[in-house]
Amino acid sequence: MFVQQLINGITVGGIYALIALGYTMVYGILKIVNFAHGDVFMIGGFMGLILAQTTNLPIWIAYPLAMLITALIGVLIERICYRPIRLHGADALAILISALGVSIFLENFAQLVWGTETHAYVQKIQRTAYNIAGITLSNIQIGVIVLCIILMIVLYLVVNKTKMGMAMRATSQSITSAQLMGINTEKVIALTFGVGSALACVAGILVGTYYDAVYPLIGYSYGLKAFAAAILGGIGSVPGAMLGGFLLGIVETLGAGYISTGYRDAFAFGILILVLLFRPSGLLGKKHVDKV
Repeated sequence: MFVQQLINGITVGGIYALIALGYTMVYGILKIVNFAHGDVFMIGGFMGLILAQTTNLPIWIAYPLAMLITALIGVLIERICYRPIRLHGADALAILISALGVSIFLENFAQLVWGTETHAYVQKIQRTAYNIAGITLSNIQIGVIVLCIILMIVLYLVVNKTKMGMAMRATSQSITSAQLMGINTEKVIALTFGVGSALACVAGILVGTYYDAVYPLIGYSYGLKAFAAAILGGIGSVPGAMLGGFLLGIVETLGAGYISTGYRDAFAFGILILVLLFRPSGLLGKKHVDKV
């Protein structure tokens, strides 16, 4: 029972972690919370559904194409809704209000285009269940866990081992200093939004495939929990977002399995409150000291 719930929690946690990476990457560079990110995740799920339904493309072409479209949407959001406000010297509150406006727009746009009902996902992969020592594990679960881990490792290597990753880390330290060193910070910021949106698209496709459902308001609940995962791990920290996502998924699933499914959200946010009480910077976050 415990191992079964643990596997289920890791599966859900991997999805939370993919979405949380988008929050933490944007915050790490701009120190703003992109509250529209949960709805970008929802749009990505619908993009995967549409391309799988309306085309005869194999999934290894359709889903990367959905990632590309969602990444472009993320870049456009930054270019149209955030950059003009930021370059005019507005404070973080103005950008936050803009993010909430984008979130509401995307939710209503999705309901206008796809309706308010739940859409069954196109299953191009036959679901197969394996029973190992009394533990049921499906090929979809294996695929979700493996893909999430691979994408997280790739992102970690890109951020820490490439020139673009070095530019991202320099920009996160100080945009002004990075510009003085010749880094095109606007390009770095746009790339950050694009990568985060592409990962959110993967999460949307995985949720649709795993639960066989996607709907216009799905971004609210998943976005909120992924944001909680980013804070739990230490917002601004890529490893922290990964850890926070897995931990949140495991705690939520174990609490629902052993106590009650009605308190699933309470378990997730309860552990967040406890961590913030004793470690406000998050599990892997760094403490910031402001000198006067």
